[in-house]
Amino acid sequence: MPGTPKIFPLGDNALTIDFGNEISIELNDQALLLAAELNSRPFPGLIEAVPAYSSVGVFYDAWTVPRFAPGVSAFETVCDLVLSRVLDPTTGPAVATRHVEIPVDFSGEAALDIESLASHSGCSREEVIRIFTSEIYRVYMIGFLPGFAYMGDVDERIAAPRHGSPRLKVPKGSVGIAGRQTGVYPLESPGGWQIIGRTPLEIFTPNAESPCLLRPGDEVRFISI
Repeated sequence: MPGTPKIFPLGDNALTIDFGNEISIELNDQALLLAAELNSRPFPGLIEAVPAYSSVGVFYDAWTVPRFAPGVSAFETVCDLVLSRVLDPTTGPAVATRHVEIPVDFSGEAALDIESLASHSGCSREEVIRIFTSEIYRVYMIGFLPGFAYMGDVDERIAAPRHGSPRLKVPKGSVGIAGRQTGVYPLESPGGWQIIGRTPLEIFTPNAESPCLLRPGDEVRFISI
């Protein structure tokens, strides 16, 4: 069983349980398993458990959280409830994983930064595309925009830093790289990632039963079109 994680308050009605300050599949598995466990069997007062890279945000109604003893705060009670649910990923259930293919246009104006990224990495444009599409990427978390999936790990040969000054408008469907992360902009928005292509897929469909195309734990392959 992994060591005891750190817990700290996140405002008056939430807490964060942190398994470690690094990007790793093992820690992400722990976060996804705990969030799934809490959301599938909520304790009284739980609003939602939201997984991140290696932590879980637990949101609760402090007025309805049960008190086990006089003078015990809602935060202390929820800490105990959450710690009792931490699962050992080596013996617990497997993280639910789907395999998703995303078509990408790497040509022309769809690939705003591919030439500069190729120059930065010392690769040709074709090599950047080949390296990028040869990997399978893990969806670690959803954030920033509705349906925006933080994925990794990008091959270090084509890893590149964010722009010093973000663009005011990144087109919907843009596929970007920031460090060893990649992601798809589900909506037009400001953004500072290196844009290497664009997908015609709808990443976020607000009125659908499942609005987000991607979920934490998914495995994604990008296909050149």
